[in-house]
Amino acid sequence: EANANLGEKIVLDRFAQFADGFVSAYLHRTMPDLPPQIGVLVELDKPNADVAKGVAQHIAAFAPKYLSKEDVPAEVVESERRIAEETTRAEGKPEAAIAKIVEGRLNGFFKDATLLGQPYALDNKKSVQKVLDEAGVTLKRFSRIKVGI
Repeated sequence: EANANLGEKIVLDRFAQFADGFVSAYLHRTMPDLPPQIGVLVELDKPNADVAKGVAQHIAAFAPKYLSKEDVPAEVVESERRIAEETTRAEGKPEAAIAKIVEGRLNGFFKDATLLGQPYALDNKKSVQKVLDEAGVTLKRFSRIKVGI
């Protein structure tokens, strides 16, 4: 019915519904003359609007795939480990150092791919986890939805 009224093809591919805790939403415009194209929901264990907004803005900008290291699926970790090991061997690193180098690269992956490990967008001297800890809140979950993806 919406397609007929608007003349546009509208397909609902994904949605998120949060009902527990303190939920905050953020909509990000990538072009000033267009509607928002990125939407973020964050759920904290207790109210803190400033932290929720800042973290939601961070999520919109940096698009983390996972909340924490523990949320990364085992098959993704193994794939990243295998890639890191193959790369390290191809670089001709000493066999004795490979395990340590692979762990370092895997930790770099976790820092980039997990929200809590990323440097906070509004203060890159702190991780997102540290910002949450200092505010005394826990981020329970988040969802980032981008139009067209």
